[in-house]
Amino acid sequence: MSAEYSLEILTPERQFFQGQVQALTIPAPDGELTVLAGHAPLIVPLVVGVLRIKQEDSWKEAFTSEGFMEVRADGVLVFSQACEWPQEIDARRAQAAERRAAERLRQKRSMAEYQLAQGNLARALNRLRVSGRG
Repeated sequence: MSAEYSLEILTPERQFFQGQVQALTIPAPDGELTVLAGHAPLIVPLVVGVLRIKQEDSWKEAFTSEGFMEVRADGVLVFSQACEWPQEIDARRAQAAERRAAERLRQKRSMAEYQLAQGNLARALNRLRVSGRG
């Protein structure tokens, strides 16, 4: 078994996860970033995507939205606007959100509305991917 460290993931609504882990992979602006035990201190933003946690030699996936991660000597702390396990994702709601966002992108509105629709579409698609229905 690999070396472990403490991981805590918080959202505005709840403590999503707390425990000892072997690895954490997050979606970052430049691609995925994996943290192992002994990683150098770091603060990095999170983007919408799939977060992966390795515990007891097994990987678990969850949806995550925007936030940031802090790697410290005593562990890793993640703050995210939303995190959901696959069983928590309402696939019908995510599919409806995907359709709404795709339609808004097609309507060619202002740049701010376009960027909002892009973000909504990314969240919906990643929720569907994590839930196994995308």
